[in-house]
Amino acid sequence: MIPSVVRLTGFCVALLLMSGISTESFAQPEFTLRDICRLKGQEENTLQGLGLVVGLKGTGDSGMKPAIRALARTMQLMGGQIAADIQGKLIEKDIDQAKNVAMVFVTATVPAAGAQPGDKLLCTISAINAKSLEGGNLMMTPLLGPRADKPTVYALAQGPITIDNVRIPTTGYITAGCKMEAAVQTEFINNEKITLILESSQSSFGMAQQVEDLINDFTTSGFSGNNKSEQRSNPTGSKSSFSSEKVAVAIDQLHIEVRIPQVYRERPVSFISELLNLPLVVGKNNKRVVIREREGIVVIGDDVTIAPVAISHKNLTISSKAASGSNGFVGVGYDKKAGAAERTTLKQLVDALNLLAVPTDDMIAIVKAIERQGNLYGELIIE
Repeated sequence: MIPSVVRLTGFCVALLLMSGISTESFAQPEFTLRDICRLKGQEENTLQGLGLVVGLKGTGDSGMKPAIRALARTMQLMGGQIAADIQGKLIEKDIDQAKNVAMVFVTATVPAAGAQPGDKLLCTISAINAKSLEGGNLMMTPLLGPRADKPTVYALAQGPITIDNVRIPTTGYITAGCKMEAAVQTEFINNEKITLILESSQSSFGMAQQVEDLINDFTTSGFSGNNKSEQRSNPTGSKSSFSSEKVAVAIDQLHIEVRIPQVYRERPVSFISELLNLPLVVGKNNKRVVIREREGIVVIGDDVTIAPVAISHKNLTISSKAASGSNGFVGVGYDKKAGAAERTTLKQLVDALNLLAVPTDDMIAIVKAIERQGNLYGELIIE
């Protein structure tokens, strides 16, 4: 099916439709396993910490006690002369009016493949109380892992802050401002097994079973031309058997557990590489509607239908009709027969609303209302 884009006249809305071109002319697209799933354990991790930003233009945390205490402690550790009372508690009144300092929350994302000491990552800086971080410089800040019960310092962050959006000056970033001090390993093999996790858009019991069968066919009768050891043992290049047992088991609609075959035990990366490159024909999923409200984009699959409904919008009324052998829409100044069909498609509704000059926001609200009423036959995704 070839997607076509129709732009609604007079509005910033793009309607992406799966047009009704015959599937005999175009074969279904071929994907690889890596396109629809990922390895369990290969996930991003977040490092976080609290730090101080200095050098602000009077937009800092003046009078905020946690920030003042942190500044006093930092100055003491760096050899600054901070007075203390008889109990050894720092006297903070000398610096409690500092306006160019702010306490911030610092985060950095470790990629799915992990990170090694010396790697540099982008870090994000978010103000807690300051009005703006413009012109600020992050002081050396230790970043910890997501688990508070294991306060391991994985990285150090520092550097001048760049404000990405001038309308939101309380958030910025530092390119390569986070330097890894400890390794973050992402283990993906457990008891000589790996687990594949299907993407949410492809997760279903049918797809999980299809992936299980694909992997088992590959490991029981497949032959990899890239496997040199197999080629030496089988110089004719004919199909050889990796294992007489099935190695893949679908646990549920999301997870497929795969045992690494004996021939690949010492080369698991090679096995995973070949596994993820297996070709897979993914069927179309056209019973889905995706709405991106901020951009005013509506993506509609051609199989999405609606039950007979009557819609009243301001000074117009439009209704779907499911007459015998035909369906269509009747609205103010609009009357169209769509030919033989059992149900009215959402595409037809949007076309009718477009001809009636219904604003984009109202059009999206109508689709939501139909879904809430239970008359939308398809999945609605709002982003």
